[in-house]
Amino acid sequence: MASTDPDRREDEETAAAVVEDEDTGAHVAPIIKLEEVAVTTGEEDEDAILDLKSKLYRFDKEGNQWKERGAGTVKLLKHKETGKVRLVMRQSKTLKICANHLVLSTMSVQEYAGNDKACIWHAADFSDGELKDELFCIRFGSIDNCKTFMEMFQEVAESQRKKEENKDASAAAGLLDKLSVEDEKTEVKACEEASVAAEKEPESEHGTNDADKKCEDPFSST
Repeated sequence: MASTDPDRREDEETAAAVVEDEDTGAHVAPIIKLEEVAVTTGEEDEDAILDLKSKLYRFDKEGNQWKERGAGTVKLLKHKETGKVRLVMRQSKTLKICANHLVLSTMSVQEYAGNDKACIWHAADFSDGELKDELFCIRFGSIDNCKTFMEMFQEVAESQRKKEENKDASAAAGLLDKLSVEDEKTEVKACEEASVAAEKEPESEHGTNDADKKCEDPFSST
């Protein structure tokens, strides 16, 4: 029969707690030992130059309608070595990739008609493990975020365009230098061959071979 005395009941509860807290010295080993695993995202060699919450849609050509790809965070990631920039978006809860493509010099982003919080662009997307030509639409929570995204997107595309132009210019200059060197070598070789041939021919009445005249330094004094 349980005691109704508050003091006695408190003493009994205290004694029971002491017994429960008493260290018996027994050690129970875990059934499964979990080891720490390093998790990689594939973004370790990149710096985020843009990070905004948004909702992404893709245009379904067969159904002729927009379909939601997911809501989460869209990022523009710049590679630390190559300088290339890619757009990556993951769903907020599952972290599943719903967009993954490079921002190229040929790309452009436009405001979606009728909604100043959304914009659209074409891209060769790799989020499903294979390249697919997609028409994306992204919607932000504010007009400012949409403008920030569009401006950064266009800035990246323009920087890639300038980089390609500089690369092409350098390649063209290198080709011209190579051609100039090759022409000079060809001219020198021709002169050497002409000189060898002239040694086997009699001198002119002025005592100078014609080949020697052709190979004279054009900048020497006359």
